[in-house]
Amino acid sequence: MDHPFNVLTPTASDHPELIRVWESSVRATHGFLPEHYLLVLRDKLLPEYLKAVTLICCKDGQGRIGGFAGVANGDVHMLFVADEYRGQGMGKRLLAHAVHRLGATRLDVNEQNPEALAFYQRQGFEIGGRSATDGLGQPYPLLHLRLKSTADD
Repeated sequence: MDHPFNVLTPTASDHPELIRVWESSVRATHGFLPEHYLLVLRDKLLPEYLKAVTLICCKDGQGRIGGFAGVANGDVHMLFVADEYRGQGMGKRLLAHAVHRLGATRLDVNEQNPEALAFYQRQGFEIGGRSATDGLGQPYPLLHLRLKSTADD
C-alpha cells in the first residue's frame, strides 16, 4: 500500500541529505556504474545538477528525506529514492507530482536499469528513442521516455 508521503520543496540545508539519498539510490540500482564514475557524478550533483532543476522531495513521518526529483523544461532530470524507501510509493508520488504539477512529460533512464524502465512504463511512459551514451558521453546508453498521452503531440 502506498504511504501518503507529502511532496515538499527542499531547502539548501537539505542538500547534504539529498546527496545521501542519491548515493543510496544509485548504489542500489546502478550496479553497472564503476565506483570512480559514481564519484564523478556525486561531485557534480550539488554544484551543477541540483542547481539546474526545480527540486521536490518526500519526507517520512520523522522528517527524513527519502526521495527527491528534479524537473526542468518538461523533463524529469532526476528521480532518486533511498534504498530503504524503495517499493513504498515514494517514487510514484514524486513522479506524479512532477507530471501533474510541474508539467513533466519526458525523462531519460539508463538502459542498463531495467527495474527503473519497468517502473516508468507502469506509470504511463514509453520509449521514444535511445542514445548510445549518457549525458557526459560515457558508454551508458539512455532510453528517452515520454508520456504515452503526449506521444502524438
